[in-house]
Amino acid sequence: MRLLLRSAVLSVLFLAATAFIHDKPTRVIFFGDSITEQGAKPGGYITRIQDALTQKGIAAQYDLVGAGVSGNKVYDLYLRLDDDVLAKRPDVVVIWIGVNDVWHKATSGTGTDPDKFERFYTAIINKLLDKHIRVILCTPAVIGERTDFTNQQDGDLNSYSQIIRNLAQKFHCGLVDLREIFHNYDLKNNPGNLDRGVLTRDRVHLNEKGDQLVAESMLAELLAK
Repeated sequence: MRLLLRSAVLSVLFLAATAFIHDKPTRVIFFGDSITEQGAKPGGYITRIQDALTQKGIAAQYDLVGAGVSGNKVYDLYLRLDDDVLAKRPDVVVIWIGVNDVWHKATSGTGTDPDKFERFYTAIINKLLDKHIRVILCTPAVIGERTDFTNQQDGDLNSYSQIIRNLAQKFHCGLVDLREIFHNYDLKNNPGNLDRGVLTRDRVHLNEKGDQLVAESMLAELLAK
């Protein structure tokens, strides 16, 4: 009788624990620079992802957290990884970095060389994977929207994007190739070869259409697994 009672109690506790685990929302942290910082504001791509999850009736299954800081480069992300990401115990981390690493090389000489960029990025990925966190990488989209590759930083953006693609393949991470996605969109929607105003306000930061395109692209990858 005691064995049966004990077994019944253990079964109830197990079911309760299992239910708790299943009810826990998936915490997704969006880790990046000013584009991500703005993405958490009304109308930004993170809030648009939240809206899309609500429309699908699954918003309660996800907890979206913005962790973007203006001006950040890859080593800034590494330095604040513990406090701004790991301490919050995420299930998924979406990393979108690289624009400032490239842009600041030309504007102030404080950018990040490719080998250093890859080393810091690799260190971030390793720390996340060690905690069994799902990692989604994003390539830097644009610094200027001209489609003929005459934007000043196009060469570096292409190179750094390839580094990220290689890392995604090496570490079996998800990938949102915003560099390719933006270029393909601009090819179809930027017949005047403008450097801004199609997906960005100022060649870098997103306008409404840019936020929507990013939200759709990230959501597709987020729900892929």
